[in-house]
Amino acid sequence: MEEYGIFLSFNNQEDLFRLPINPETLEIKESGDGKSYTIIDLGEINAIAYPKLTEISIESVFPAQRYPFVLVPDAELRKPFDYVELIKKWMVSRRPIRFVFSGVKIPEMEKDEQKNKVQNWLEESKRSEKQSFTNDFAINMAVSIEGFTWKLSAGTSGDIEYTLSLKKYVFYQAVAVKVVNGEAKAEQKRASEKKAPATYTLKAGDSLWSIAQKIFGDGSKYKAIQKLNGIPDSELKKLPVGKVIKLP
Repeated sequence: MEEYGIFLSFNNQEDLFRLPINPETLEIKESGDGKSYTIIDLGEINAIAYPKLTEISIESVFPAQRYPFVLVPDAELRKPFDYVELIKKWMVSRRPIRFVFSGVKIPEMEKDEQKNKVQNWLEESKRSEKQSFTNDFAINMAVSIEGFTWKLSAGTSGDIEYTLSLKKYVFYQAVAVKVVNGEAKAEQKRASEKKAPATYTLKAGDSLWSIAQKIFGDGSKYKAIQKLNGIPDSELKKLPVGKVIKLP
């Protein structure tokens, strides 16, 4: 048995939820960025350019009670305003979130279980994405939240209707270049969706270089950590275990 589900997550699944009610339609906009020019004795021509970023629009409801068509179990169903506050928090972070739309495999259950038990889809997806999602049709991309409007539904007990506008996010960063045999070659690394922590607790064997390499992927940033925490050079080889240091 299979059904489709929409999942939103932030900071490498630190925050994750499935939309409790699927939208009636999922609007996906793909458009080009070409321009038209008028040429003498030829007329209008069209210069084809790279396509614009994919846009996704979702209209649905955050329910205040369990309806028969709610897709998540009671333990995962949040209060409507909790969903609103979480999405607003993601917007303020100015970081991308991840949008997943895919078929979800539903394990076969006895008839009595089907009546009384709702599968915990979030835990299933965390344990094994390959086992939870099918490949018939799927979208899995980083996106930015471009718009979020919501309102209390009239005549209901607190349901919130909302429209969520998303746009595909392409990771970008400065690229280091190595010269090999007179040719410049770029070293491309995928940017991480995960937000760096604000502090770090020193452990046995730690050095500022190893901490910078682990957290930022660049050991040379140890100097910024040293400066931020006012650590003298004489203490670099004897960092106190258990001390909490700030990260830039």
